[in-house]
Amino acid sequence: MNQKLVLLFAATSILLAGCSSSGRYSLNDDVAPKQPISVDHLEDAVPQYEPYSLGGNSDYTLRGNRYIIVKDAKGFTEKGKASWYGKKFHGHLTSNGEIYDMYSMTAAHKTLPIPSYVKVTNTDNNKTTVVRVNDRGPFHEGRIIDLSYAAAQKLDVLKTGTANVKIEVITVKRPESAHKQSAFPNYVVQVATSQHHDRSMALSNELATKLSVESFLETSDSMHRVFLGPFTDYALTQKALEQVKVLGYTSAFIKKHATAQ
Repeated sequence: MNQKLVLLFAATSILLAGCSSSGRYSLNDDVAPKQPISVDHLEDAVPQYEPYSLGGNSDYTLRGNRYIIVKDAKGFTEKGKASWYGKKFHGHLTSNGEIYDMYSMTAAHKTLPIPSYVKVTNTDNNKTTVVRVNDRGPFHEGRIIDLSYAAAQKLDVLKTGTANVKIEVITVKRPESAHKQSAFPNYVVQVATSQHHDRSMALSNELATKLSVESFLETSDSMHRVFLGPFTDYALTQKALEQVKVLGYTSAFIKKHATAQ
């Protein structure tokens, strides 16, 4: 494994910790802000189509537990305990590399794809809100979602610390118009790199046939890189990645591709 991949793996491992505790935070215990905020002006997160993030969407192991990311979240519902996280994590990176803002309507979930939009109902008082999942957690037994401070305040969870909730994923279809589609990134799976053009071309053709996907080569500095794609759907990209890993190409990975081939 080269140095860049080692550093990437290390950074990803840190981000996957999400709202779990670690020594990188200035506070040992999580707390609410000193000045409570009014939530009257806060609106629910507005569901919209977003391509899945490159960061935070791979299956992972944390504290000895294996977590498998949901591949198709349409119709997903879950019941359990909600908790919240606040000042300790404010300003730090979420699992997909965004900055956590405790005053925004966001949340963390262990396995939903990032980002996802979720309707949360506090079944103890029937209050509801919509949040955008952009982080991983909570890693405590029985808890299914970690709400931002603002979302917890809207649902009246701050007083009790936890609450019984039901969560429902809100799915938004990808826009069909060509000009809107062109604004979204393309993804590719980089399978292998070789100095041998003939072997790389043969592998590209073989994988395209076996997996029924497009493939292509890119050459720079006398190195030939085999790619699958491009894909406009991250879920399909993830499926192709899993397939090539089963075929033995365990170092394959997903990356964004600037233009369609």
